[in-house]
Amino acid sequence: QVQLVESGGGLVQPGGSLRLSCAVSGLTLGYYAIGWFRQAPGKEREGVSCISSSDGSTYYADSMKGRFTISRDTAKNTVYLQMNSLKPEDTAVYYCAAPYRTWCHPDLVDYDMAYWGKGTLVTVSS
Repeated sequence: QVQLVESGGGLVQPGGSLRLSCAVSGLTLGYYAIGWFRQAPGKEREGVSCISSSDGSTYYADSMKGRFTISRDTAKNTVYLQMNSLKPEDTAVYYCAAPYRTWCHPDLVDYDMAYWGKGTLVTVSS
């Protein structure tokens, strides 16, 4: 049974940092790309970042470049999203997901994700 479990969300002040974790079971990171997505209240879900399984290439949405860093620990089968310089507009539920492919789509699409976590809420507010 495949499970993706996000953790690390919470309340943080603007300018602060959080590290999200996506613990994966039932599939091996070496064979699946992992993406992070987010959905803010009243908005559509959007791609945040992705890390490929083949060579560890990373991709980011433009608004996250320079602030967010995706990484993975294959020994722990876990993917991380380090988020720095957080802004109120980063407030959203963050999800990790895995497609049936090893590579990341540069546009961070979500229509072919095979597995999803349940999400973790990030609130950026003073």
